Amino acid sequence: MISGDEDQRAADGHKAQAVGEQGLDRPGSIEVARYDRVRERAVLLGCGQFTEPGDDSDNRLFPEGVPQAFGHPRRYIPRRDAGALDYPLSRQLLARDLLRMAYVAKDGTPRNIPIGFTWNGSQIVVCTTKNAPKLPSLRHHPEVALTIDTEVHPPKVLLIRGRAELDVVDVIPEEYLQMNGSYEMTPEQRVEWEAEVRSLYDGMVRIVITPTWVKLIDFETTLPTAVEELIRQRAERQRA
Repeated sequence: MISGDEDQRAADGHKAQAVGEQGLDRPGSIEVARYDRVRERAVLLGCGQFTEPGDDSDNRLFPEGVPQAFGHPRRYIPRRDAGALDYPLSRQLLARDLLRMAYVAKDGTPRNIPIGFTWNGSQIVVCTTKNAPKLPSLRHHPEVALTIDTEVHPPKVLLIRGRAELDVVDVIPEEYLQMNGSYEMTPEQRVEWEAEVRSLYDGMVRIVITPTWVKLIDFETTLPTAVEELIRQRAERQRA
């Protein structure tokens, strides 16, 4: 991860060596500006590090040709692990109102639903009624896949896989009140809504999801795996 003075100096050293080797260190160089933008973007994401082109310490390196598409002279390592949830961009997405949860119904067919959620720093919590049809399915197939994304171009996408645990409670969970606190309501509307919730529900079920796999895609420094593969294939054709 790029952070701190030591890592900053290391990144600057990589930059100086790279631009010097390619004769790109002249003032106003477009290539240097591109390098700076990508490096700064990586710092913002906090989700990878720059390596020498031959460094294969991570088997999920961008395929050859991808960094060049970004104007980047070196390879960039996207990491797909639970640590990705700590990246600044991931935290922004985890602060949104809704996610889409995919799961397998008891009859074996797929389901995908929008639902409000909260992130407690290590787990995603969604709340539902005690009679929700998805609960028997989740008891039978607790594995879920979550998507949190934006509606702008290029989209920012956080993909999470995990296992759901069901916690039946006889109160209105604080997470439910919290996740609904981000919607625009006047104080009066908020009071009316909360009174309606408490009169309707005698309790709820907390669906607690522990992430087991994470991928962050911003279409600037990280791409879908299939696109990475297409870029690799194109680079191979161009070399042939």
